[in-house]
Amino acid sequence: MRRVLVAGAGPVGLAAALTLARGGVPVTVLEAGAGLAGESRASTFHPPTLEMLASLGVLDELMTRGLVARTFQYRDRRGGPIATLDLSVLAGDTPYPFRVQCEQSKLTPILCEHVVRHGGEVLFGQEVAQVTALGDGVRVTAAGGGRFSGDWLIGADGAHSAVRRSLGIPFEGRTYPERFLVASVHEDLEALLPGLAPINYVFDPDEWLVLLRTPDHWRVLLPTPDGSADDEELARLPARLRAVADPGRDWRVAHASLYRVHQRVAARFVAGRVLLAGDAAHVNNPLGGLGMNSGIHDAVLMASSLVDEMPSDEARAGRAPAGEAASGEAASGEAAAVGAVAARRREVALDHVQAISHGNWARMRAPGRHEELRALAADPAAARAYLLRACLISALRP
Repeated sequence: MRRVLVAGAGPVGLAAALTLARGGVPVTVLEAGAGLAGESRASTFHPPTLEMLASLGVLDELMTRGLVARTFQYRDRRGGPIATLDLSVLAGDTPYPFRVQCEQSKLTPILCEHVVRHGGEVLFGQEVAQVTALGDGVRVTAAGGGRFSGDWLIGADGAHSAVRRSLGIPFEGRTYPERFLVASVHEDLEALLPGLAPINYVFDPDEWLVLLRTPDHWRVLLPTPDGSADDEELARLPARLRAVADPGRDWRVAHASLYRVHQRVAARFVAGRVLLAGDAAHVNNPLGGLGMNSGIHDAVLMASSLVDEMPSDEARAGRAPAGEAASGEAASGEAAAVGAVAARRREVALDHVQAISHGNWARMRAPGRHEELRALAADPAAARAYLLRACLISALRP
């Protein structure tokens, strides 16, 4: 058989597929949609993610489409800049001491092209309906009736993962009390708010916000109370934006959407020969830009473990029938090694991603942190320690 199936052609699923294809493992990606998703969604790439994308041979193409952000800023809604953190303090820790601002929809076509170039296949219109264990592998039945078999399946099919639900894996956690409203705008915010950095976390106990630069827009994230109709909140958006900065007219809004925000982690990231990665395994609030980044880390590390552990076709062909018992032991060892990687990724989701993102949410609402943040920015050693964790570098290295 020697094939890995991947459910989902987002950045996580395609990063896993490219890791496998470059490692010589045949891979088939099953995507429910008719094509790659075009929504902006995540837009920040952290240094260790850039390292992984470089190892996959796609970073240069991403960089030509994105913006380099060497600093990010904490601001007070009424008082302006509080502290600016400079990622150059990480120069000794990573070859990429900066973030890259670029919508994930610009990365997925690059990944998809490389997957195909390296011999992988990406099939659209193949929604996962059922996952069945085969003992030495797994079978996926698609909603249209198609059947696909592989040695392993990586479920990277999002927060509503059909793979996770098919396996009955609990997905417990919390739902935040407010919705998040995200607007992409055609405005020169640097002229409206002097001193703005490419990434800005704006504190306010009543209405905090986030301002992010992307290649095409500025993105504004605003917390929105629960219990009101989406239409009502979208109608209020022009006034809310003018309260952030008033150009003497309504802001030019390209698009806006409201969504609920959750912090959830699957009870396990591995079940038999099925792995869960990205939003299928864990979701968190977007403050800090950790969701897509940690998902890509899941994908590359899990897929790399499969490349390391799966025997080649030549090795399989060379096994004598008398070696069936040894073959079973090898398969058991393979599963154990891959399972250890999955277990570590779950620890990272709980102890790093969930803890950091929730802490960011709590900080945005809490007054009185200004002097603490100024002291942090003024101390390179303290700033480095903070950024190693905030950028998920410390989650990947001893």
